[in-house]
Parts: sequence; structure tokens; C-alpha cells
Amino acid sequence: MDSNTQNPGSALTDTRFSDLKPPLSEPVLEALSQAGFKFCTPVQAATIPLLCSFKDVAVDAATGSGKTLAFLIPIVEILRRSSSSPPKRHQVMGIIISPTRELSSQIYNVAQPFISTLPNVKSMLLVGGVEVKADVKKIEEEGANLLIGTPGRLYDIMDRMDVLDFRNLEILILDEADRLLDMGFQKQINYIISRLPKLRRTGLFSATQTEAVEELSKAGLRNPVRVEVRAETKSLSNSVSSEQLASSKTPSGLHLEYLECEADKKASQLVDLLVKTKSKKVIVYFMTCACVDYWGVVLPCLNALKGFSLIALHGKMKQTAREKALASFTSLSSGILLCTDVAARGLDIPGVDCIVQYDPPQDPNVFVHRVGRTARLGRQGSAIVFLFPKEEAYIEFLRIRRVPLQERKCIDDVADVVPQIRSAALKDRDVMEKGLRAFVSFIRAYKEHHCSYIFS
Repeated sequence: MDSNTQNPGSALTDTRFSDLKPPLSEPVLEALSQAGFKFCTPVQAATIPLLCSFKDVAVDAATGSGKTLAFLIPIVEILRRSSSSPPKRHQVMGIIISPTRELSSQIYNVAQPFISTLPNVKSMLLVGGVEVKADVKKIEEEGANLLIGTPGRLYDIMDRMDVLDFRNLEILILDEADRLLDMGFQKQINYIISRLPKLRRTGLFSATQTEAVEELSKAGLRNPVRVEVRAETKSLSNSVSSEQLASSKTPSGLHLEYLECEADKKASQLVDLLVKTKSKKVIVYFMTCACVDYWGVVLPCLNALKGFSLIALHGKMKQTAREKALASFTSLSSGILLCTDVAARGLDIPGVDCIVQYDPPQDPNVFVHRVGRTARLGRQGSAIVFLFPKEEAYIEFLRIRRVPLQERKCIDDVADVVPQIRSAALKDRDVMEKGLRAFVSFIRAYKEHHCSYIFS
């Protein structure tokens, strides 16, 4: 991103990377300049000096605020300082853990221009989707000094490989900390941390850190400095109270709405919305993988959506298919990504204009992550969530959590697409079966909503 084209008032501070104290090294400043980064975002200005001066940090900042560079730059500086003598091939100096393969790959790619300024430091991406044996062989042959990956694969590698030496580890970063410390990854995270030296830098980064705070002790932070960066919400309707304006959990350029409609009208309202945003880049979130599969075959059958680019992405797809889907959508100037929460966090897909939550997420924290795929780094974007009339308490629930929504009226005279959907199911057994699976999976997932008193 070229910071000249960026409005410095919207997402950047007046602080240049070259002004930070302790000062950044010339090779890093050069790499930043080549990537078009001159000014820091607020989270970068606050966090980089702390990590570079050996403080532990817990960073809570709106999604799309530049968190990745806020930890990558200090890692490179710390490794440069510590590796006056080149690290041995299997000496691990830094680890970055993030919850999904897509996010780990993104961090790895962003890191490359900066890592390449360190002679003799080898970074390694460790995610599922490829054989563990292949990763083990690669590490044995080429070595690894900085590991970037998902908890499951890192755990696997650390459990299998004795050659890796963690005694001189300098820094551990947990990205999307709240999600990592969810029950699913507790065992792996605890094991990884138990293998690392106590004397190290640790950084926790997330857009929603409330639940993770009690877990910080598990991550071994010693007196962490808490960095909280909030987006100022500028213009909202007069009905929004002043304390809401003070700090919103979502980016300032984001226009958030909800649309209340009955279940039998929902598909028609979605199609109408997609037709109206034809020239835009849209992400539509569903609750389950089976729902994504179903809508992925049904929507292209509808007359109104003929010629639209529709791409499906969910966690049960093969890794190569996931990578291909993400790359296709990233390269489009307009199109629709149908996905689950596998694409809800941290992913920086350029130019997303609109987020549609066809199903509200089971975990209300994920709401902020989903809508954060648009309006990144000071740009504008819109997001809309579909609710049934009996779910309207969710609006107040989100308002209390500093996520204020405005109402978008349900349009009565939209074309009814239900007959076309039914005829697609009658004509094609695959559509019929995918529909059944989607329905069953939706009911099961709905039962697991964290806010069961609203989604009863």
C-alpha cells in the first residue's frame, strides 16, 4: 500500500518509521520504503518501540489496523541484534502462531522482504495440508530459525523433531490470541510454550482481547504493556448515544447495518443485495461448510446471478482448493466469496467493499472479525447482517459491546427466488442432497449459538 495515496488522518499517524525509538535498522527502513510504507498506523507506533525495547505486549486493536507489521518489524530487529554471529541451522530464534492456514501463509508472505534483510536467517511456514514428513525433511535439510504456523502443525513438528533448539528463542508472537486460546488449541499452545525459555519477549495480538486477558498468564507474559487502539466512530445517526461515539470496536470507515426479515424472504433479499452490488467485491458468511457448498451450487442457477463470479471457501476443502479459491477472489475486481469463518480473521483481501452475514456467527466475538475484512486501513466499506424478527435482541446486545448497527429496511417488492431454488433441487439430485445436508448442519450449528437466549 502506498502511504502517499492514504489519507494520513484516517488510518496513519504523523510518526514516520524512521522516527521510531529505538531506531529501526537501515535494511528494514529500506524494505518499508520499497513497500510504500512511510508513516506508522497507531498500533505500529505504539507497539514497535515496546517490543524493540524488550517489553512484553498485549495488543488490542481494531482489525485492519496494521497489526502484522507491528510484530514482524520488531522480530526482524530483535533477530538482527541477537544474530551478530549467524544462528545455527536448527536454532529457533522466533515463533509466530496464528489460528488458520490462510492467516499463517499471509504473515509468512508479508514477512519475506524483511526476513531477506537478515543474512543466514531461514524462515519456515508450518501449516496443515501438506505431509508432516515433508516439513520434517525440509527442516532437517535446510534448517529453520523463524517458525510461522498453526498450533496443530507446530505442535506436531516440535513433538517429532529433536534437532530443533529452542534454548535461545528471543520472541514468541500469538496472533488472533483470543481464538488461539479457545479450547480447541489450549493443549497445543500450552505444550509449545512449555518448550520455550522463560526469558523471551512475548506479544499477544487480537481485535477482541477481553476473553484472552485471563489467559495471558498461560502465555507466560511478564508484566505486559497493554496497548489498546480504538477506532473513532465519526458520523452516525443522532439516535446513537455519545458514549458509543467515543469508541467503537469496528473501523471508522465501516457502515454497519442489520436487515430483519422472515426465513422465507431471506434468500430473495440476499439475491437482491448481490444484484445491487454487482460491480463490487462482496464476502457472504454462512454458518457451516455444508451451507457454503449448498449456496455455491444454488446461486449460480438463479437467472438474476447469471454471469456473476461466485467462489466458495470453507475449512473442509482440500488445502490446494482453499488456496486457489482465495487467490481467485483476491485477484478479482468484483465478485462474491461464499465462506465460513475460516475467512473471518486477519486475512487481508484487498478491495472488499461489502460484508454480508447471511447467518450471524455462533461466537459474537467473530462478528467484529468478519466485518473487519472491509474498511481496512482507513478505507470505506459496508456490512450487513440478516436477522429473523425473533432475533432482534442481538442488535442491543451488539450495541452494548460497542458495535452499533443501523436498520436497513426489508424491501417488499423483490423478485421471489424460492420457486427457482425449488426447481433447481427437483432437476438436480446433487442440489437436493446438498440442500438437505445444509439444512441439518444449520439446525445443529444454530443450537450451538453462544447467545442461546437470543438464538433460542
